[in-house]
Amino acid sequence: DGYFYHGGRADDVIISAGWTISAVEVEDALLKHPDVLEAACIGVPDEARGQVVKGFLVAKRSGEAFADEVRQFVRSRLSAHEYPRIIETVPDLPKTPAGKVNRKVLREAESARASKSKA
Repeated sequence: DGYFYHGGRADDVIISAGWTISAVEVEDALLKHPDVLEAACIGVPDEARGQVVKGFLVAKRSGEAFADEVRQFVRSRLSAHEYPRIIETVPDLPKTPAGKVNRKVLREAESARASKSKA
């Protein structure tokens, strides 16, 4: 159709059960929830799917009930394979000097956390 669509950087792509998922697209859906102020998504290891989407939220509320509410909210806006299986509410998101969310820091912290839990 003559248009070019940019879906984000290659390291912002999550592969889950063979599906290619744009972290940016999932974040956009999360940000539509009225109580979500900031959002970032990464892929985390999953035995069954290879990776699943984990969303980090800066939000007005927290807790498992809120995470379930947000999950249901985005499930109605995304394909079944895209919604975050894991949601964590955090006080703030790591940023680059340019002020963008630093997903690399999130991935490294998640990897370190996974290594500690296996030990």
